[in-house]
Amino acid sequence: MDEDRIDLTMANDLGELPGIAERIDAFCAAADVEPGVAYAVNLALDELLTNIVSYGYTDDEAHNVEIAVRRDGGALIVTIVDDSIEFDPRQVPETDTDAPLHERDPGGLGLLLVNSMMDSVDYRREGGRNVTVLTKGLAAED
Repeated sequence: MDEDRIDLTMANDLGELPGIAERIDAFCAAADVEPGVAYAVNLALDELLTNIVSYGYTDDEAHNVEIAVRRDGGALIVTIVDDSIEFDPRQVPETDTDAPLHERDPGGLGLLLVNSMMDSVDYRREGGRNVTVLTKGLAAED
């Protein structure tokens, strides 16, 4: 395993998420990434991959999602490439987090979490594919 990069491909099947998380945990441990940083990256990745698989495909065909995680200086860079419907994860719907649960519209909290846990979230549509890039600094957080 390249200790600075791991490339993974998963089918559009939620059952593959635990295996992806395990491989990223192993990569982070080998790359000497702080557990809190690894946790934040895995949590954000789980949320985005779940959204892609659950809401991104309008057919019953098999699709692949490509995931690359690399250590680049003082940060982990996670790139997700998929051919699902166009979706920019930076466009978080307004959620009134102060409203009682029974009065809130469903959805949006996971994307709010992703955008708050990562140092940056970038998105572009390229060749009919979504390209989402997450950046998380390697410094341990208190």
